[in-house]
Amino acid sequence: MAIKAVLFDLDDTLLWDERSVQEAFEATCKRAAEVYPQLEHKELERCVREEARSLYESYETYPFTKMIGINPFEGLWGNFAEGRQEEFRMLNAIAPRYRKDAWTAGLKAAGVDDEALGAELAERFPAERRSRSYVYEETFEVLASLQQHYSLLLLTNGSPDLQREKLDGVPELAAYFDHIVISGDFGKGKPDAGIFHHAMDLLGIGPSEGLMVGDKLTTDILGANTVGMKCAWINRHELSRTDDIVPCYEIRSLRELQGIIDTL
Repeated sequence: MAIKAVLFDLDDTLLWDERSVQEAFEATCKRAAEVYPQLEHKELERCVREEARSLYESYETYPFTKMIGINPFEGLWGNFAEGRQEEFRMLNAIAPRYRKDAWTAGLKAAGVDDEALGAELAERFPAERRSRSYVYEETFEVLASLQQHYSLLLLTNGSPDLQREKLDGVPELAAYFDHIVISGDFGKGKPDAGIFHHAMDLLGIGPSEGLMVGDKLTTDILGANTVGMKCAWINRHELSRTDDIVPCYEIRSLRELQGIIDTL
């Protein structure tokens, strides 16, 4: 059956979130190195990332964030003010302390015991991240072309307010989509079959009429495979994979999508 709709992941598929986070870490860690010249900013970044992951996984909210798809570094700048589930209220309360503790512990692991600087960096990182919104060079070109012939749906894991804030950072992006589905609004994240069925219901299609495009095998591709939908794994960094999760197609650029759709 012919494809009627294309479903897109957001982070590191359309938005270059990895670059935004990396640059925010670099700018924040370089600020710490200005205060303590003996600090090597890349080593501090490594320490903060490690401490943030460990701390994030220690909270009782961790199973929920894993299910919804909110990673530790989003916790370093998100506020979690929206979402119906009680866990979002908990995250909202935890976030300020988490940010401060993660940066303070990272500093200490890098050889600097300075709680005041940890608090400063905890506030600086969100500002640095919010000042950086990037899309891939082909994003708008491909969306504009596909929009002429197919329904488009954005299917993204994450906190409702944080994902909407990312979209607000590139205001022209949302207009390309007929529907936007955020896991924090729905209550479950990819790869859960339920969120894919919800997306298909919105589009009025069956699995054979959709194509899922995303960068994560464990969420985008596994979820599409679970419901029997064709999927394209965008692998810009030429990552290797096992045969545990097998995409229907593997691409390096979104510009390859039309050629795939033409064969379906």
